[in-house]
Amino acid sequence: MSAARTGPPTGPWIGRRRFLGVAAGLAAAGGAGQLTGDPAPARRPAPAGRPDPEHRPPRDRPLFLGTYTSAPGGGTGVGFGTYDTTTGRITATGTVTGVADPSYLAVAPSGRTLYAVDEQQQGGVTAMALSPDGPPRLLGTRSTGGAGPCHLSVHPRGRWLLSANYLSGSVAVHPVDRATGALGERTDLVTHSHPPPGPGQDGPHAHQIVTAPDSRHVLAVDLGNDTVYTYRLDESAGTLTEVSYATLRPGAGPRHLTFHPSGAFAYLANEVDNTVVVCRYDRRSGRLTPGAPQSTGTGPGTSYPAQFLVTRDGRFAYLANRGHNSLTRYAVEASGARLRLLDTVPVGGDFPRHIAFSPDQRRLFAANQKSGSVTVFAVDARTGALRRAGEPFAAPVPVCVLPL
Repeated sequence: MSAARTGPPTGPWIGRRRFLGVAAGLAAAGGAGQLTGDPAPARRPAPAGRPDPEHRPPRDRPLFLGTYTSAPGGGTGVGFGTYDTTTGRITATGTVTGVADPSYLAVAPSGRTLYAVDEQQQGGVTAMALSPDGPPRLLGTRSTGGAGPCHLSVHPRGRWLLSANYLSGSVAVHPVDRATGALGERTDLVTHSHPPPGPGQDGPHAHQIVTAPDSRHVLAVDLGNDTVYTYRLDESAGTLTEVSYATLRPGAGPRHLTFHPSGAFAYLANEVDNTVVVCRYDRRSGRLTPGAPQSTGTGPGTSYPAQFLVTRDGRFAYLANRGHNSLTRYAVEASGARLRLLDTVPVGGDFPRHIAFSPDQRRLFAANQKSGSVTVFAVDARTGALRRAGEPFAAPVPVCVLPL
């Protein structure tokens, strides 16, 4: 395996994805590892006949942050730390250096390996071994065969890593070693060559690749072609075969989709025309059928919607709006077929690039790229309402937050 990179890329490369100026106001942002929590109080022995508090679930859970290492004021690698499951408070403990521009992160189904894109002109994907007793350990980097990879995901059975090359409009597949989590050489690379690019686009721009809940199909969202492609993954060879594609209206700029728990519907955020779309998904054929565009609740103009989250019970959905600096809350109705806009909530930061639930979905985390902060919200399970939990956590150019 090739060695992991040991520093930022040489030469200037500010890709199209940084069109709104990530450096604004970041010089004063706190770096990973600079904040620490209060010391834990000494434990008293449990009285006889009462449960031992040592056996309660731990309050501190792992959390990882992706950043741009090549941006002014950016980080130096993948930040890691913990969050308090009761308060949501984040405590930084260190950084995995040697990973250049790790702008998106994903964890293996086993929970033992963390993966990051290396969003550079010569794109890569990096694997890191996770341990409860020490910091993540680099396992190495593989080339994606494209430029500017901005998203990756692990197939549910843990055997394949999928990645999307934004600048070159292609998607790649890498094998995962079952024993170590390390990556093998790329087994496939598919470039989106049809249909032609949408209005104002210079070519295809793959922005996301994700496996459908049925695990039979892989969907790739392409912002430049206004298209979502459906592939079948050969789990023996690690190759992709296109089975269908769905086109959005010209100039929509689809960015990310998220499935409803039923697997029958998916919600798509359109970055360019500031809309969202409910899509029907046919599990047998893998075909995606987009519905009519809907409002993001952010008013006229574009707010660069970034990403959807859907609650595990399928009752609420949340959308991050980067230009509007807000989160839109939707009620999910008709068994997933309809979104009803409820409200928008200020995110408490600038340019919320990525949002994520804690595993229990009691907390929602927002990585605010331009303000250099991560906001934590408490989620009301009954109403879906969001409430700020404490002050935002300072971090250098946070573009991905991954609580485990």
